[in-house]
Amino acid sequence: MLTGKIALVTGASRGIGKSTAITLASYGATVIVNYNGSKDKADEVVAEITGNGGKAVTYCCNVSDYDAVETMMKDIVKEYGSLDILVNNAGITKDGLLMKMSEADYDAVLDTNLKGTFNCVKHISRQMLKQKSGRIINLSSVVGVYGNAGQVNYAASKAGVIGLTKSVAKELGSRGITVNAVAPGFIVTEMTDAMPEEAKKQVAEHIAMKRLGDVKDVAEVVAFLASDKAAYVTGQVICVDGGMSL
Repeated sequence: MLTGKIALVTGASRGIGKSTAITLASYGATVIVNYNGSKDKADEVVAEITGNGGKAVTYCCNVSDYDAVETMMKDIVKEYGSLDILVNNAGITKDGLLMKMSEADYDAVLDTNLKGTFNCVKHISRQMLKQKSGRIINLSSVVGVYGNAGQVNYAASKAGVIGLTKSVAKELGSRGITVNAVAPGFIVTEMTDAMPEEAKKQVAEHIAMKRLGDVKDVAEVVAFLASDKAAYVTGQVICVDGGMSL
């Protein structure tokens, strides 16, 4: 499905990013596993992919660094000749109620989650326009759609990703480039593992399917959007939340 395609997944050393990298590679893509601080974990992702016959390499880059992202994109295009799939997954949380949230915590989340997405899209757009093709998939969140108390910074960043996605889809669509967002609900990751079991049960009660999602559930939707099967899908926000947002 993705044989011969070059894909970059940001924040791919764990969680949804890791599963996405592994899934894209399983469909034939060569995957650049981006990470910032977790080299060992990124190496493990590459080892798992190559151990299963896939192709992958790591690339260290802080996506909130405008110039560093420009260098990363140039390096990838120089090495592979193109970049066909960009998955903007890198994200952080620094939760807290508005009254207690520091400016530093607000800025850090916006810099990584929203500005990082902008940086990556900005610096690869010219190459994709030249190719007259490309798939950009941005990870948002149902929190960006509906908001959530205690996550003003995270919700703002993920809502911003949705606005960015729709706007860029309109700008690039005529050149064969699709831009979509995936908005996961509560997915079992290292972040949710820290939640008390009782809290998980309460969350599950508000989900139509009465369970938390798996990272593979999200990764498969990303893979679909990255494929030719989704060639006429752009500017969309697909909630992968088990019906939580109904």
